[in-house]
Amino acid sequence: MEYIAILMFVVVFALILVGYPVALTLAGLSILTGLIFVPDFLDLLPLRIMGILENQVLIAVPLFIFMGLMFEKSGLAERLLVTMSMLLGRLHGGLAISVIIVGTLLAASSGIVGATVVTMGLISLPVMLKKGYSPELATGTICSSGTLGQIIPPSVVLILLGSVMNVSVGSLFKAAVVPGFLLVIAYCIYIFIYAYLYPEHAPRLTRAEINEFKEDQFLKKTLEAFIFPMLLILAVLGSIFAGIASPTEAAALGAVGAILLTIYQKKFTKDVLKYVCKETSHLTSMVFLILLGATTLSLVFRGLGGEKFLIQSITQSGLSPYVFLLLIMVVVFIAGFFIDFIEIVFIIVPVITPLLAVYKIDLVWVGILLAVNLQTSFLSPPFGFALFYLKGVAPPSVTTAHLYKGIIPFVIIQLLVLLLVAFFPNIIYFGNN
Repeated sequence: MEYIAILMFVVVFALILVGYPVALTLAGLSILTGLIFVPDFLDLLPLRIMGILENQVLIAVPLFIFMGLMFEKSGLAERLLVTMSMLLGRLHGGLAISVIIVGTLLAASSGIVGATVVTMGLISLPVMLKKGYSPELATGTICSSGTLGQIIPPSVVLILLGSVMNVSVGSLFKAAVVPGFLLVIAYCIYIFIYAYLYPEHAPRLTRAEINEFKEDQFLKKTLEAFIFPMLLILAVLGSIFAGIASPTEAAALGAVGAILLTIYQKKFTKDVLKYVCKETSHLTSMVFLILLGATTLSLVFRGLGGEKFLIQSITQSGLSPYVFLLLIMVVVFIAGFFIDFIEIVFIIVPVITPLLAVYKIDLVWVGILLAVNLQTSFLSPPFGFALFYLKGVAPPSVTTAHLYKGIIPFVIIQLLVLLLVAFFPNIIYFGNN
């Protein structure tokens, strides 16, 4: 029976790689296997499903998705990018650094990778190319900034990881702050050094362009561009970190705040509301359908004795906790080339969590390692999803080769940060003691 459980897991993974629908593959094959080998165990499935539907933490997922989409429709991201580029225009790589900072604020106000990459691609890529930036630097900057939503709170990835690993989402949010901003700082330092060494690939803005921007209500435009996004971030993350609100309550607060900002910017229309609600429903349905399928898989896997078999195999193999963790990281990194982070979180993480508990490894630390790892695989050629998102909105002059070449330095930076968090785990608790 244990071998049947392992075989079922392998077949599910293979079918997903081939291209079968993830949620239906997870649920369909699991139910079929369960009916044949452990029919009595499936009686527990309704209880498991109701447990998911009653999980209040997961309510934060649609609320944060709604908040992010509404914030992007407010037009504040575009205004913030213009303002930042003018403030940093005379700095080496100032426009690219502005993209990183705006991507960070978008990540901290939405946590949706695909939407952020597409938004930044539509807003900033044409501007960067027009200003003379090399396609490699422009695309690498946009992709890397767009995926910061994987690690910077309120990350949907962290919410899902917290739910699956049975870890406090608030603890994951706090632990992700330092690694997230280490990435931002490392990106900015790299861009500055690159632009200083190769100024022809990252030209500075002319003084005339900056002076023209400053002539028309410069102070008011600058304050508005910064204050509103910061208020939204402060309302959401500040309420969580201060212990005033749970992640779900903060997500509701953020959703209302995003609506008010869109109304203030005079961008709130019936069509905008319809689009945001439709996309929120679509993304939320996808997440929860996969979650229900993964729950079925884990239930049948456990009923067949697969979990017990894995725990016995790993403990009897004599692997040290850190070698085992290294194997997990390698598997997740490779899996990230081929399948989406949601599938990894719901398929692989539930299987490894009991093993991590046996080794008594800090699950919050592992959660942050997984989040950074998933972010890295999101960028890695040839199948990084962020690359596909950007390619979909890039002009024809930007080739796939430009994307691959441009992203490599940023992938290296992320791997270095991943190693830093792995070897110095206490940095995730910096300032949170």
